[in-house]
Amino acid sequence: MAVLTCKDARLDPLAALGLRLGEAHVIRNAGGLATDDAIRSLVISSMLLGTEAALVVGHTDCGMTRFSNYELRQRLRDRGVDADEIDFLPFPFVDARVAESVESLRASPLLPASFEAHGLVLDVKTGRVRLVT
Repeated sequence: MAVLTCKDARLDPLAALGLRLGEAHVIRNAGGLATDDAIRSLVISSMLLGTEAALVVGHTDCGMTRFSNYELRQRLRDRGVDADEIDFLPFPFVDARVAESVESLRASPLLPASFEAHGLVLDVKTGRVRLVT
């Protein structure tokens, strides 16, 4: 199994899912998104190490819901950096973004048709996990 989740330091994905060290590959990025690089890691995990499923785990109070590309680009511009061509992939709704990432994994031609993907959202206040898809 693999877990694709956010880099947020409040998250302990293994503990939240009742897993022990060594029971899942953990891939983390800002927002827990199925980016090209996350899919690359999952393909390696699947093709070379036999991983058959992934859980996409979003979380409540995610910082990715609190900014826009415009705002972040402006902050960089204020520092003299032009980032107009970069999509930082912010999103307004965690559940919807988890569902989109699950669909991206399911639709990827790089992963076997039998590869399973499911989505969960972790409540950072209660520690409870709920199924999205």
